[in-house]
Amino acid sequence: MKGNRLKPTLFNPRYVSLYKLKNRTIEKIKELTQANKQLLLADFGCGDMPYREVLEPMVGKYLGIDLDLNPLAEHHIDFDSKTTLPDNYADLVLSNQVLEHVDSPAGYLQEAYRILKPGGSMLISTHGYWFYHPTPNDYWRWTSAGLRRIIEAEGFQISSFFGLLGLPASGLQLFQDGIYQKLPGFLKPLFALIMQTFIILFDKISSQPQRDRDGAIYVIVAQKPL
Repeated sequence: MKGNRLKPTLFNPRYVSLYKLKNRTIEKIKELTQANKQLLLADFGCGDMPYREVLEPMVGKYLGIDLDLNPLAEHHIDFDSKTTLPDNYADLVLSNQVLEHVDSPAGYLQEAYRILKPGGSMLISTHGYWFYHPTPNDYWRWTSAGLRRIIEAEGFQISSFFGLLGLPASGLQLFQDGIYQKLPGFLKPLFALIMQTFIILFDKISSQPQRDRDGAIYVIVAQKPL
């Protein structure tokens, strides 16, 4: 749910990942918009746009793009990720947990590149390690090297590559996810609280370079060259 992603609690089985992803996303968009508050941001695969209320005041226009299945989106696309937007349209493209769900990651990135202005930036977050979660489909996971390769193959220049949750924390997250759905409902919040607390503690074992190499989630900023 939208509120859970923007303001998760420790009883949420995704608390640590949601909290870290939200903070990193908002931090990077704030950096990218600090010199100009009139930029056009295209949320490409917007879902329920959990961060819109925070990000929209930072830009001149916020456009949600998604499948026809999503009535919240202002611009609709098919599963091929093709928009009817003009070339060099957006100053910023936000891709928040979308890349693992698209039919063709290369096709999706090509369309993002096309609608992005030269010199514009794309913020991408997607998974390294994670459980299967179709919305409506779920196809892809990446190593850090593989993710860099597919982004750069479409012409982007990566300026920031940041991993969330190192191997120990990722392992605990997957362990939690393997048990959580089998528990009776009244035990789920308590189990999530215990596991998310351990995930916080065990993530401290990993250095940031280790998270960047072996993360559960990656947050990348990439530019379309001038």
